[in-house]
Amino acid sequence: MVTIGIERLAVQLGGRRVLIDIDAMLPPGQLVGVIGPNGAGKSTLARAVLGLVPAAAGAVRIDGRDVAAMPAAARARTIAYLPQGQVLEWPLSVARLVALGRLPRLGPLSRIGAADRVAVDRAMARADVLALQDRTATELSGGERARALLARALAVEAPVLVADEPLTALDPGHQLQVMTLLAGLAREGMTVVVVLHDLAMAQRFCDRLLLLDAGRLAADGRPEAVLTPERLAAVYGVAAWVGDVAGQRMVVPVGRV
Repeated sequence: MVTIGIERLAVQLGGRRVLIDIDAMLPPGQLVGVIGPNGAGKSTLARAVLGLVPAAAGAVRIDGRDVAAMPAAARARTIAYLPQGQVLEWPLSVARLVALGRLPRLGPLSRIGAADRVAVDRAMARADVLALQDRTATELSGGERARALLARALAVEAPVLVADEPLTALDPGHQLQVMTLLAGLAREGMTVVVVLHDLAMAQRFCDRLLLLDAGRLAADGRPEAVLTPERLAAVYGVAAWVGDVAGQRMVVPVGRV
């Protein structure tokens, strides 16, 4: 199990501060949602956790170790990453695509073994693409491709998963399935960070929310404490209905402020 420490993190891209003084401690066993308006810095924060963008100030630490100082191979074994908007160029089968997730676990010139194949099958089953394993990945629908790429990330079997907008292109049933899966991984002891735009999903499934606004951390806490009508009006500029339906708390944006 792994703890992520974000310490007064600032990130500068193209001469502009994209993240400013972000402080958060992300322990294992939580599904942490990163939310905020377009341009708030959500994807940049996800990439900073992975060490893919340099810190202008502060640091991201994995169990106390600066992520920027970790060898790339060690990072890849520790943090699985599902980026947004990936394009597939090579006509691999879904099974071979998912098997690429095992590369951080293999030595130079090593071949996939029995344990790797078990991990690949388990990942495909969890992402509901086992029936697609012989299909060519480039011929999948957008939703099928999104689930296959999630399976590839799961196949790493890393203690940390960072997923950037994993619900894009998914139908409602698979959105629920993916969020249930991510919540289940957190309950198993993983540290799971998910970038979301869907506030209803964030409210329903996340244990904790980091709300970004113009690169700053506007709120950090339980969904019911973060997603208040007043805060949604101030940060998103929307009027929202927040209430209970059949015992489930719901958040529904209803109009611009």
